[in-house]
Amino acid sequence: MQINLPPDKKIYFASDFHLGAPDRESSSIRERKIVAWLEQVRHDAHSIYLLGDIFDFWFEYKQAIPKGFIRLQGKLAELRDEGLPIYFFTGNHDMWMFDYFEREMGIVIYREPQILIVNDLKLLIGHGDGLGPGDSFYKLLKWFFNSGICQWLFARIHPNLGIAIAKYWSRRSRIANHTRVEKFENEGSEFLLTYCRKLEEKEHYDFYVFGHRHLPLDLNVGERSRYINLGEWVHFNTYAVLDGQSVELKTFG
Repeated sequence: MQINLPPDKKIYFASDFHLGAPDRESSSIRERKIVAWLEQVRHDAHSIYLLGDIFDFWFEYKQAIPKGFIRLQGKLAELRDEGLPIYFFTGNHDMWMFDYFEREMGIVIYREPQILIVNDLKLLIGHGDGLGPGDSFYKLLKWFFNSGICQWLFARIHPNLGIAIAKYWSRRSRIANHTRVEKFENEGSEFLLTYCRKLEEKEHYDFYVFGHRHLPLDLNVGERSRYINLGEWVHFNTYAVLDGQSVELKTFG
């Protein structure tokens, strides 16, 4: 994807809203904050990229979707009706996003990292789960969950039961059970940074922009390359903005 960004426009990135977690009340407060952020950036946004785990759980049955999140959906529909491009990347919590957002709002769905070229900058963007060394069990689990047979089997469960099961899983997730925020320990422990550095040895990117880590980070990959992690909206309310020359982490509110 290649973009010639006008000088008065910006590209926005956000991820890991985890709407639905850890409970309905706090999720509703967070949803209103996200809608306020979208209203703020709409005035100079060229496009918006949502890099996964927007929902703590999402599954699209043939005739049903999870209840709630109507304020976010309404705002996204409004922005799309105005012609603002919006892109979704599936994360490990909302990998079962199929074609609802594409059909209803014209929001493009991506399931793998994508190359984005903006003016003279080259970016690699995605959610970030399953990348880098280690975590073989999760990678196998992700392969199974993404398989057609797994999705077909889950679709056979009545939505009332299926979504109840998913909410139970959701209550056991790290974002729902952490009483304190993530902390940076050292560069060696950052698996996405390791992934970026190995990739940089083969192909140069000016910026690597990912979510999933739940910690806002801006780290050097090489002399001319940076890794940006978008953090999450349960504790940080962070996002990134590209002005055509650089990518900067910011905090809303």
